Amino acid sequence: MENHITIPGRGGTFDAYIARPKALPAPAVVVLQELFGVNADIRKTCDELAEQGFVAVAPDLFWRQEPGVDLNVTSDADWQHGLRLYQAYDRDAGVRDIKDTLDAVAKLPECTGKIAVQGYCFGALMTFLTAVRCHVDASVAYHGGDTEKYLGEVDNLSVPLLMHLAEEDEFISKSAQAEIKAALAGKPNATVYSYPGQHHAFARHNGRHYNAAAAALANGRTSEFLHQQLR
Repeated sequence: MENHITIPGRGGTFDAYIARPKALPAPAVVVLQELFGVNADIRKTCDELAEQGFVAVAPDLFWRQEPGVDLNVTSDADWQHGLRLYQAYDRDAGVRDIKDTLDAVAKLPECTGKIAVQGYCFGALMTFLTAVRCHVDASVAYHGGDTEKYLGEVDNLSVPLLMHLAEEDEFISKSAQAEIKAALAGKPNATVYSYPGQHHAFARHNGRHYNAAAAALANGRTSEFLHQQLR
């Protein structure tokens, strides 16, 4: 079967990578990219979710700016390219694109209709915004930069949220992490895990700060959470 699907969006269509489990139909996880686009790391994450029994779909969030972005995390030029896209990104339009993705995935014959959204860095910020603005069955955010800027919307969080924060994150200050934890502390549907000694993107495949033990712990918690919420 094809590993790409087309999502009908507002103002055009955009591509999404899809990985399917052996047993269908199945619940789905919409995976939201870092600023590197739907690259090898994100595709591998989708493949791993499919191995766990989920339909995994990663939409091209940069399609309005530059369709098909696939950047290398070890290239400084690619970092700068992705950063420019990130800084110019329309986050409100992005939430609408994610909502269109959720709607399209829910209609897939291989999907049970249960859907979670799971994002990393930039994608984790978009996960938080999706969780407070859209209906989704569960949400998982790994080290979402700039999340503290949107905590004014936290009262709208009505869906289960699992958040992973690296205590030594270079892009999310300790004060920002404290703000996030305080804002979510009163939400019974939110769980925040903090990872001592870990840096940004500690769970990224082959990343500079990848830590096998911390990644296994975070990913295990995510898997348990998704199975609880989507089955």
